[in-house]
Amino acid sequence: MRVVSLVPSLTEAVAVTLPGALVGATDWCTHPAGLDVARIGGTKNPDVAAIVALRPDLVVANEEENREPDLDALRAAGIEVLVTVVRELPDAWRELERLLLACGASSRPRWLDEAETAWAEAVPYERRVRAVVPIWRRPWMVLGRDTFAGDLLARLGVENVYAAHAERYPRVPLDELRAAGADLVVLPDEPYRFTADDGPEAFDAPAALVSGRHLTWYGPSLGEAARVLSDGLRVAYGR
Repeated sequence: MRVVSLVPSLTEAVAVTLPGALVGATDWCTHPAGLDVARIGGTKNPDVAAIVALRPDLVVANEEENREPDLDALRAAGIEVLVTVVRELPDAWRELERLLLACGASSRPRWLDEAETAWAEAVPYERRVRAVVPIWRRPWMVLGRDTFAGDLLARLGVENVYAAHAERYPRVPLDELRAAGADLVVLPDEPYRFTADDGPEAFDAPAALVSGRHLTWYGPSLGEAARVLSDGLRVAYGR
């Protein structure tokens, strides 16, 4: 089986579960470390011709991260494309199992069972914490409704202030974010790389700098994500 992945978290899932199956991945696929495969561009601008030249049996993608015209072009070239849909944590368990079996796994991998157990045992805050979760700056964009990252935070007791917004990733002016009455600002290091010197200074509320990989990726990182995110949130919020 020859697999090309257009999603960083799926790249990690395939590489960890099926060493040798992956022949191509995006420039943004950073895990596992030392991954030695052909690079085929970004998630939003993959080199379709380069992918076709790799002669993959399967290309794995995601309905949010990848563009339908690119996937249609791959299908038109006779390549099978598997598209995942992940909006909540249970979707991740189901879609990862489906994807890995399609890539040639003989059974559900152990790391997936362990990750599901870790989240089942995760202990949320004793009381709800209201947070805004920026994902971009210039302009400011935040998590809105129906997002995987928002679902993870909710399971840890963090209520997204904009969870009921009409848009999934709304642009919200900074003065409105500051006036939203949040107890906490959650600042991941991707897709925008918020740092201690870039982000927290814009808000009066405490800021939690968290790993974007653990907040937004659905793959092997889920095994430690609940612990890593909880530790980061508690350090910032002090509860």
